[in-house]
Amino acid sequence: MNSRAFAIFALFMVQLIYGLNYTIAKVVINDNYIKPFGFVLLRVACATALFWALSAIIPQQKIEKRDFFKLFVASVFGVVVNMLFFFKGLEFTSPIHASAIMTIVPIIILILSAYILKEEVTKKRIFGAILGFSGALVLTIYGKSDRVGDNIPLGNLLIFLNAVSYSIYIILIKKLTKKYHPFTFIKWLFLFGTVLLIPFGYHELQLVEWQTFTPYIIFSVLFVIIGATFGTYLLNPLALNKLKASTVGVFIYLQPVIAGLFAIIMGADTIDIIKILAMVLIFSGVYLVSLKPKKAI
Repeated sequence: MNSRAFAIFALFMVQLIYGLNYTIAKVVINDNYIKPFGFVLLRVACATALFWALSAIIPQQKIEKRDFFKLFVASVFGVVVNMLFFFKGLEFTSPIHASAIMTIVPIIILILSAYILKEEVTKKRIFGAILGFSGALVLTIYGKSDRVGDNIPLGNLLIFLNAVSYSIYIILIKKLTKKYHPFTFIKWLFLFGTVLLIPFGYHELQLVEWQTFTPYIIFSVLFVIIGATFGTYLLNPLALNKLKASTVGVFIYLQPVIAGLFAIIMGADTIDIIKILAMVLIFSGVYLVSLKPKKAI
């Protein structure tokens, strides 16, 4: 497997994990096992411990002093704002709505990467983004929430703000991934995030009644910490090192498909021709945007 193929595989795994994460995390939050901000602090603090433990056995590069400020800013957008808005939004909206709204990320990244990173935006990439967004929009329209406590408009707004924050984060770390290996800077990214999140989540974390956790809830919390946090934040920079930022963003179109399929498997949704069409549009969009531009002969 060449480096580009591995990067695309890594991106697919990230979206698979995130697609499952919507439903799994919502169960933990809405069943009041852990409140949103407490859950964010728990996942980031535990992931930080894992990153620092990993760094102890892997050779590290030295980070230049001037880059620590960049890491701090990236942590604000990619760890703090991103996760706080995501978990609070997920408390009020449905997994399908949340995953579909996240598909606005490629559009934001496409714009930012064109102006800030000077990436080439071809007609094929634009068409692929439109295809993928169209499919995600279909899933958004047909995704409903039957839960009484949900506040769809508020939840969707928070998820949208999370998407904007995540897009800025992807752009901020793009240049850092060219300079450093992810193992070098990711531990600092999360350490800064943990410190910044303590005022938001410490009180809610104190309220957790750990003895009430069922085996499924324990699995869910571990999945969010190890898979959706530790795993994805390692894989994303690896992919960014080999692919354009806009390509990484477009893979988010897979999340509504995976989230929808998981909901169907769990008996929370059904499949129909509209959803099949939406999935075809999304996969087609991802394929077009992931194609490497042909070099002039």
